[in-house]
Amino acid sequence: MTADQPPPTVEIVVVRPARLPPSPADAAFSIIQLRPEVLEITPRLDEALEDVPGVSLFRRTSSLGANPTTQGVALRGIAGSGASRALVTLDGVPQNDPFGGWVIWTRLPSEAIGAATIVRGAGAGPYGAGALTGTISLDERSDATGVSETDASAGNLGTYRAGASGGTELGGVDLFASAAGERSNGWIPVSAEQRGPADNHVWLDSGSASLRGQTQFDGVLASARLEYYDQAQGAGLVGAEAKTNGLLGSLTFASAVASDSLGWRVQGWFFNSNLSNTSVSVAPDREATTPADDQYSTPALGLGLNAALVGTAGNLRWEAGTDVRHDDGVSNELYQFTGGAFQSGRKSGGQMFVGGLYGEGALDWGSWLFTAGMRGDYWGTAQGHLLQYSLSTGATTTNDRYQARDGVVPTARLGARHNFSDGEFLRAAAYAGFRAPSLNELYRPFRVGNNVTDANANLSPEELYGAEVGWGGTFDRFTWDATGFFNQLHNAVGNVTIGSVFCGGKLCGTLYQRQNAGDVNAVGAEGEATETLTDTLALRGAFSVTDARFQDNARNLSGKRPAQSPRLVTTGGIVWTPLPQWQFGGDVRWVGAQFEDDLNQYRLGSALVADLRAEWHFRENMSLIGEIDNVADAAVNTGETSFETNGSPVVSLGTPRTFEVVIAYSN
Repeated sequence: MTADQPPPTVEIVVVRPARLPPSPADAAFSIIQLRPEVLEITPRLDEALEDVPGVSLFRRTSSLGANPTTQGVALRGIAGSGASRALVTLDGVPQNDPFGGWVIWTRLPSEAIGAATIVRGAGAGPYGAGALTGTISLDERSDATGVSETDASAGNLGTYRAGASGGTELGGVDLFASAAGERSNGWIPVSAEQRGPADNHVWLDSGSASLRGQTQFDGVLASARLEYYDQAQGAGLVGAEAKTNGLLGSLTFASAVASDSLGWRVQGWFFNSNLSNTSVSVAPDREATTPADDQYSTPALGLGLNAALVGTAGNLRWEAGTDVRHDDGVSNELYQFTGGAFQSGRKSGGQMFVGGLYGEGALDWGSWLFTAGMRGDYWGTAQGHLLQYSLSTGATTTNDRYQARDGVVPTARLGARHNFSDGEFLRAAAYAGFRAPSLNELYRPFRVGNNVTDANANLSPEELYGAEVGWGGTFDRFTWDATGFFNQLHNAVGNVTIGSVFCGGKLCGTLYQRQNAGDVNAVGAEGEATETLTDTLALRGAFSVTDARFQDNARNLSGKRPAQSPRLVTTGGIVWTPLPQWQFGGDVRWVGAQFEDDLNQYRLGSALVADLRAEWHFRENMSLIGEIDNVADAAVNTGETSFETNGSPVVSLGTPRTFEVVIAYSN
């Protein structure tokens, strides 16, 4: 090319995804779009979601060190749960594990995610059962040909990570692939003063890959996607670790809505997962560990189908559809370790079916938006069982077969929004949602350390009823959104204290049982604000405050806060771009105190964590990034046990100060 020739033009291919557009009804509810720059700079999606107050994992640690069974997600701080009280979807496909409801966040690399939308409040209508406290709706990237995003990083704790995504066209089929892998030596999650030879690192070794193919024929978009993931990690104690892997697939057909035709989508999917998890008991003063449970295999299969029809009539947009899900899983494990060997075996599991019909309409009437939606869901359990046997003789010691149970749950949501001419808006909404207990909660007893939890095959579904009012707007360079809400969680499923565990005649742990622990009333407020001070400096802040209390006297819980539920979470951030090629940022997150247990005996103190970041765009599309997380090396309490060391309860600690250097390419 000579100097006087114009540069070649690069054709940007936009691949329209095989999914329906977002519902306009969402504007009447508390909804937030995760900032794209947050997704681009945060490789672990669960850490990116922490940017939104009220979004929380069951415990205060990220997927870098959290056991898979504790990676449940909930919204609004109403009540944390390892089983997830929020529904997570990727292009409409549920991502919650079919056996336990948790989410394996490492298999959702940010390099593959184009958008994340958080809808807070019960998700009746198009979001389906399981959206009890809200929905986290993820969209896979679909807008690039060639490399979309690739990065590699290295840091302390022996942490290395690489991820990439990109697409191409082959024989009329648009292909998109992503892959990511990470390895970390982790940290010992007990303070130096309390730890002993029994303590070990929470290391991580994970990998995932996905491939999507999409084509179009006769105005119909067809998409097929396949994903595999594999993860292993240490649990912080010698002899305790977890491994999980899975295969997911989906097939989607969709047609966009037009003025003279209906839009529709039909989607089928499967989620085949497996989990192995070993736990140990801990000797006094943490001198040694002894095997307590070997959950060597937990095969589970989730199958699902959803279909939707979308149309318009004047200013009315409506959607009607159905979604069904069938989960089948069993936990195989060894337990009762004495004399240097396991003495007993156990098989526990069953089946769960949830299916529903829904309809929703949104009327855009000038400055007003009105929306109403209804659902009706059928749920049923089958083939629930608990089989326990002697390994030496093969004799059956327990053979419980649980009666099939079912029911119908109606839910709905209503909303209205008024947009003012000055850029402000007011909205109000009311809603109801439900979540069926997971197979893990219903059928599998388990032990972690010296704490034992019994299952409960008679658990009823959780239901949530709520209302909210919101106010927001934009004034010059200042944008805000604030919401006040009241929610009642009915039949809350939780681990309820029913006794104590003794080791050698000495108190060493707590005996729990999963129960419908009663109703939880939650009054709260949440809000976000951003201010662009200059063209080079921007500020943001957000908060979520929730006063959640049990209303049940029968279990001695009335007035107590649900376990793992902080009252207040605030976040803030600053971005400074002094030169086009340089950007600096800082984030701070404060999480209020919360309790480890249902009786509020073990208090986890508040935590203040600050992060710093610098990015140098040294050439087009290329960046060199330096990050320091938890700059002050704050001790973040993630758990506390009744088993004492040197007279004090043992406290588990979250991620310490970490730093990493990243080289990234973004198209």
